[in-house]
Amino acid sequence: MRTAYITHPDCLKHDNGADHPESPERIHAIKDQLIASGILDFLTHYEAPEASKEALARAHTMEYIDKVFSLAPQAGLVHMDDDTAMNPYSLSAALHAAGAVMRGVDLVMSGEMQNAFCNIRPPGHHAGRGSAAGFCIFNNVAVAAMHALEHHGLQRVAIADFDVHHGNGTEDIVHDDPRVMLCSTFRHPYYPYNGIDTGNEHIINVPLAAGSSGAEFREAVTNKWLPALDRFQPQLILISAGFDAHWEDDMGGLALREADYFWVTEILKGVAKQHADNRIVSALEGGYALHALGRSVMMHIKSLSGL
Repeated sequence: MRTAYITHPDCLKHDNGADHPESPERIHAIKDQLIASGILDFLTHYEAPEASKEALARAHTMEYIDKVFSLAPQAGLVHMDDDTAMNPYSLSAALHAAGAVMRGVDLVMSGEMQNAFCNIRPPGHHAGRGSAAGFCIFNNVAVAAMHALEHHGLQRVAIADFDVHHGNGTEDIVHDDPRVMLCSTFRHPYYPYNGIDTGNEHIINVPLAAGSSGAEFREAVTNKWLPALDRFQPQLILISAGFDAHWEDDMGGLALREADYFWVTEILKGVAKQHADNRIVSALEGGYALHALGRSVMMHIKSLSGL
């Protein structure tokens, strides 16, 4: 497999404040593990471009986009909600994070790459059409999905989200757009305390009880995601790759292991091979236990790359 690795230096400069779990060390933990495993040298490296306001406006309201730009501080921190803050580099980081996933889409749609992993922050799946939330400023995968539909002319894009938290922002953006299927597993009840009864034919929400392990996760993917994805026949798969459902991540309360992330990536590769000409673009969401995050992403990319 030809796998792209996409990131940007400004993603390391975004800082929510001291002791915040969504820290720059997350990017370092992933890169360090990829170096130690020998995988990083086999990936094709790209620097993420900035997403334009026009691209962002396919997923967000222009009022919200202008608000984010106006709030971007010259110094210090500006809080967008209790969990999400911006420092002087955060706007650039958020624009490059969204741009990274769009670049991944361009690479796989051109055939230059078969798949891509975007090592980016801030994450995105809690950012709604007109709101920041849960460490997220712009919804990176939703922006990329709309880019694939509008710029590349696709008719069906699937988003697979295995973060421990429900991607409520993604659902807000795509809930009424049948061109986008969202398949999501998440702990429930848990932040953001929704997703349990909001699904439809193209929103496949599968809540997991606290303490659920790989067995329950694999059952959810096999019995709920796969039949829906086979019906939908996506032309591209985007992954909201959150790794905070790992058993070592004490913020999450689920019990997945590295092998589960390898397994679900293999499953999604099978769907992509059948329906999407192998096209997958994965974007980092959660994951805050740094060693577990590095190992889990390494297994995810090991599957993507076929190494």
